[in-house]
Amino acid sequence: MPELSVVIVASDSEQRTVLQVLVDGTSVAHAVHTCASYPVASTDPVVRRIQSANADVVLVDIPADNPSLALRSIELLHQELPDSALFVIGSMTQPQVIVNAMRAGAREFVERPSTTTDLLEAFVRLTTAQRKGRREESRGKMFTIVNAKGGSGSTTVAVNLALALQASHGNTALVDVAQLGHCALHLNLKPLFTMADAIRNLHRLDSSLLESFMTRHGGGMQLLAGPTTPVTAEPSTAEYAKLFDLLVSHFRYVVVDASTRLDATTRLVSNLAQVVLMVAHTDVASLWSAARVQQYLSESGNREKVQLVLNRFRKIPGFSESDAEAAAGVKLLWKIPNQYFAVSTAIDRGVPLLQQNHTEIARSFTGLAARLTENDLDVKRKAWSLFKTV
Repeated sequence: MPELSVVIVASDSEQRTVLQVLVDGTSVAHAVHTCASYPVASTDPVVRRIQSANADVVLVDIPADNPSLALRSIELLHQELPDSALFVIGSMTQPQVIVNAMRAGAREFVERPSTTTDLLEAFVRLTTAQRKGRREESRGKMFTIVNAKGGSGSTTVAVNLALALQASHGNTALVDVAQLGHCALHLNLKPLFTMADAIRNLHRLDSSLLESFMTRHGGGMQLLAGPTTPVTAEPSTAEYAKLFDLLVSHFRYVVVDASTRLDATTRLVSNLAQVVLMVAHTDVASLWSAARVQQYLSESGNREKVQLVLNRFRKIPGFSESDAEAAAGVKLLWKIPNQYFAVSTAIDRGVPLLQQNHTEIARSFTGLAARLTENDLDVKRKAWSLFKTV
């Protein structure tokens, strides 16, 4: 992730110091200037100093006891700095202040007191939106797979989706961020390196070194394996952000198996993803859990990205697909047929279902890959040219 330049505007000296430490602590942004006063007019010298900093983000602190001056400054800065994103730090207990700040032009409202993780998530959302706005076709797409609850089948979905994308489009990576990685077992691979090695060498990581830490599957898909034993020192979200920025720069498609973990890392890889696939079954416990996981992910702005994949799907009399959507609070994207014996045998033998492409369930994963890529420009262009030659 490229480093963002940030200007901090806060009247309280202690808060300016805290915000500077938090911004620099994300490792994806750097405070280039701080201002002790709020600008009140376009001719104000503070405006000129902020403009000269040419910052990507202007971070404005709103004091709880007197928010009016800060709110006027936000409106002014929005007018005078159209190319800078305005982030606001304020109290969530003042809803009218939040509304007024967003109306004045704030892009993000971050709760006070803030944390490095809060700011990192906001910076990730900004850079993701900027990439989408610029339509950077050279960067890959990322799909994050999460379980509604343990045993729902996220690893099976992630492994077979990655293989399907590789078979159809090539240049696909599978990344295992589960706290105990199982993707390698599903693929019958014995990685020499894991995610930890890539993170440990992040300071010198380039595309060539990254690939050396990955394990190539027979079909060409590459795996960045998860840990084989529980780790005591988890990488920071900033380290993960840098790693995934390199991954989407190098691979056309990146599939991430988050499995059952629910923490800042899962929120980050959900923020970075174009689509988050929530894998659930059609039982009450699974759909109940799906609703709670969706709510957790939505707290960092991912609600529209989350889509439901019903695994081991079977029709239940009196229970429709719309009932599943209502129970989970997530729009249904895909259904994977209930072939438990075939799935368990595939895992035990390390022969993924997609390599058994004569089966119904293998065709289902190929269809899911096609559904996720149907709006990609190069895929649409290929479909159009094939149609024209008929």
